[in-house]
Amino acid sequence: MARKKLAVLISGRGSNLQSLIDAARSPDYPAQIALVISNRPGAPGLEHARRAGISTVTIDHETFGKGAAGKSKFEAELSDTLAQSEPDFVCLAGFMRMLSPDFVARYDGRLLNIHPSLLPAFKGLNTHEAMIAAGVRIAGCTVHFVTADTDAGPIVDQAAVPVHSDDTAQSLAARILAEEHKLYPACVRLLCEGQAQLIDGRVLLHKNAEEKPSNPA
Repeated sequence: MARKKLAVLISGRGSNLQSLIDAARSPDYPAQIALVISNRPGAPGLEHARRAGISTVTIDHETFGKGAAGKSKFEAELSDTLAQSEPDFVCLAGFMRMLSPDFVARYDGRLLNIHPSLLPAFKGLNTHEAMIAAGVRIAGCTVHFVTADTDAGPIVDQAAVPVHSDDTAQSLAARILAEEHKLYPACVRLLCEGQAQLIDGRVLLHKNAEEKPSNPA
């Protein structure tokens, strides 16, 4: 079976990108990374891609100006660049830009994100600080499809970690990040192998091929 193609969008260090690169090195992994795009010149994650021989592109959002017009131009350039690699899935990996509903709709069912909380709890930014402040005992991370509503798309899978009484936001973030590096490649595998499918706004997990719907909507 041909490997699915991924495009990965980053803004910074690219640690989740590196986890996908490492997974894709295995000959039995069902996906390969065709392109890495950063909206920030000099993002450290670009070097991860270059070392792996993966094509990289920088589309600096700041060059398009501010406001709705600038955002629209940036997303048009982003979409045109993505189209050239024809990805099966677009993976956000620390991509720190809010995407418009129009852009998200263009990649409906193909746009993935990883978020450092057990969604639907603790959406948005500063999740580790918020979890510490709330006194939760269990934290974690979530891979989900991206929709127009922030951090509200269908969940592919989650991983939980305990919150220790002496945790800081930094120590909790490090523990969650270690799980992110395992969860994201695992979820991409499930989707590329058809063991997870987005059907009617929910992700269904199948234990084996016989359990897959014969004619998914």
